[in-house]
Amino acid sequence: MVNESPDTPPRRTLRPTRRGRLALFIGVVLVLVVAAAVLVPLLTRAPKVERAGSLVIPEGRRASQVYEAVDKSLDAEPGTTAKAATTADLPLPAEAKGNPEGYLFPATYPVTSGTTPQSLLRYMVDTAVQRFGADHIAAGAQRNGVSVYQTVTIASIVQAEADTTADMGKVARVVHNRLERGMPLQMDSTLNYALNRSTLHTTTGDTKIDSPYNSYERKGLPPTPIGNPGEQAMTAAISPTPGAWLYFVTVAPGDTRFTSSYTEQQRNVAEFNRNRRSASGG
Repeated sequence: MVNESPDTPPRRTLRPTRRGRLALFIGVVLVLVVAAAVLVPLLTRAPKVERAGSLVIPEGRRASQVYEAVDKSLDAEPGTTAKAATTADLPLPAEAKGNPEGYLFPATYPVTSGTTPQSLLRYMVDTAVQRFGADHIAAGAQRNGVSVYQTVTIASIVQAEADTTADMGKVARVVHNRLERGMPLQMDSTLNYALNRSTLHTTTGDTKIDSPYNSYERKGLPPTPIGNPGEQAMTAAISPTPGAWLYFVTVAPGDTRFTSSYTEQQRNVAEFNRNRRSASGG
C-alpha cells in the first residue's frame, strides 16, 4: 500500500454533466442498435434445408423403363442410367450375369441433388437382394425345385400376365404345371419383352421369332426375368394356388379363365377375340 502525503490535495471524483450523460446514453444505444442489426440476420437466417424428391418405380416395369425414369428424375441425358448399370458393380446373384433385370425392386426412392444413377440402382438392387434373400423365399424356391433367381423370373411373368392380384397365384400355378410337364410356357409377355412392346395382340408371326424369350418355341424359363416383380408376385411364385390348370386367358377385364382343358381354352380364346373385335368396332 502506498501512503499519500498530507500535502496531497484530495482527489476529485469526475462526474459527467447532464449533457455528457445524455451523449453517453445515445452512444450506447447506437452501439446496441448496430450490434442488433448485425446479429438479427445471423439468428434469423435458417440453414438451407434441401427438400428431397422421390422416384416411384411401379411393379412390373422393365429395366429399360426404370433407366428412362431415373434419367428423367435426375435430369440426365437419355441413356445415362443404362450406361451406369454396366459399371455400377451391383450386388447381383451370379445367375444374373450382371443384368439387373428383375432386381430393380419396385418402391419409392428418395432423390436429392446428390443422387446419382449408380446410387439409385444400387439402392434398388440392395433392396431386392434383401427382400428376395429372405428365408421363406429360399425355402419356397427349394420346395418348387427352382433357384431363387428362377423364382424371380417366374414372378416377373406372373406380374406381367395376371389381370388382378387375386389371379397371381393361379398364373404361377400354370407356369409351374407347364414346367413340370415339359410344356413350353407360351406366354405372350415373354414375346412382348423380346419385341420391346406391351400389347394383348399376338400374331402367329410373333410366335416364330428367333429369341431366347420366345416361350412358344422354347421350353423352360426365359434366360432372365422380363420385368421387376413386387412382393405379391414373389409370394405367388413361391406359393402358387393349388390346381391342375395349364391354360388361362383374360376374356374381359376382371374375367380371367383358367382351365386344364385345351378344348375349353380354345372356346375362351374365341370369346376373347370376339370381345376384342367388338371393342375395336371390327
